[in-house]
Amino acid sequence: MQVILLQRVAKLGQMGEVVNVKDGYARNFLLPQGKALRANESNIKSFETRKAQLEAHNLETKTEAEAFAGTLDGQVFVVIRSASDAGALYGSVTTRDAAEAATAGGFTVARGQVVLDRPIKDLGIHPVSVVLHPEVTVTIKLNIARSPEEAELQAAGKSIQELAAEAEAAAEFEIAELFDDMGAAQDGEDL
Repeated sequence: MQVILLQRVAKLGQMGEVVNVKDGYARNFLLPQGKALRANESNIKSFETRKAQLEAHNLETKTEAEAFAGTLDGQVFVVIRSASDAGALYGSVTTRDAAEAATAGGFTVARGQVVLDRPIKDLGIHPVSVVLHPEVTVTIKLNIARSPEEAELQAAGKSIQELAAEAEAAAEFEIAELFDDMGAAQDGEDL
């Protein structure tokens, strides 16, 4: 099906282009969301008359998105989740969780604007893309932790695996000291 794009669509084309897409993609996504019109003679004429208005609206929303992107880009949001000792989450962090974390942080981000390459299933700091406008994308970071204290440690640059290794090494050291003390006490008794 041929459609006229009313806005820039990633991996498809720019505003005003006539492109061929699969029927289902056009019927189920592009047309209902107002991103395109069927490419027939009357719609092409209609688009040409509205082109200046659509470009002005696109420029206005892009400018607003760029201004918002300046404050949102690089922000770190903490998400508290339960996880195993190895750092694997019980469940996963989704686009909804990312949007709620950003909203709780004082930014208005819709779930549909958040783009995850894959579900987040482990503790740590993960980069997440937020599409504010078809031409404006920013990256935020989600600090996934079991507690606020753990989130602070992760923000300082320590991973969960490093923290677990340090705790294990400290426990082994204490055990070794205890056995050394017991051995020294036993040696003292033998004299």
